[in-house]
Amino acid sequence: MFYLFLADGFEETEALATLDVMRRAKMDVVTVGVTGESVTGSHKVEVKADTTIDKIDTQAADGVVLPGGMPGTLNLEKSKKVLDCVKYCNENGKPVCAICAAPSILGHLGILDGKTATCFPGFEPELRGADTTGARVETDGNVITSKGAGCAIEFGHAIVSLAVSKAEADKVISDMQCL
Repeated sequence: MFYLFLADGFEETEALATLDVMRRAKMDVVTVGVTGESVTGSHKVEVKADTTIDKIDTQAADGVVLPGGMPGTLNLEKSKKVLDCVKYCNENGKPVCAICAAPSILGHLGILDGKTATCFPGFEPELRGADTTGARVETDGNVITSKGAGCAIEFGHAIVSLAVSKAEADKVISDMQCL
């Protein structure tokens, strides 16, 4: 299963639009509350997570999704278990997906060394070792990064393309009237 981590201050569109695309593709994805079961986004939208960080097994992850937002990104990075799960997925070639400010976490962990990546403008210095492009979405091997909230559906498409198939991702996006 994929873990989509939610910490107080997360960017709502980045988390929920991405989750929606993944679930429409029938992916097994669970929202994980890092700062509790009830998590409040950066625009004061409260979301009840499927589970909490203390109840997950990091080695059961088939992939991870890190929404951005502030201070959500900082709150994600404070969690040792989130970082352990991200490292486990990366070391095992499983999808590691981050959007907006959250690719900075991957940069701090050295996951972006030699990778092509993108992020919210201004966070490029935090993407240590990456070739930053400013593109809306970048996929490089098992790592997917995206620029921000307005790119969330494309980010979800990239995740489904990598984890399921491009054909399924295209179908979901077409059914949503995005094409």
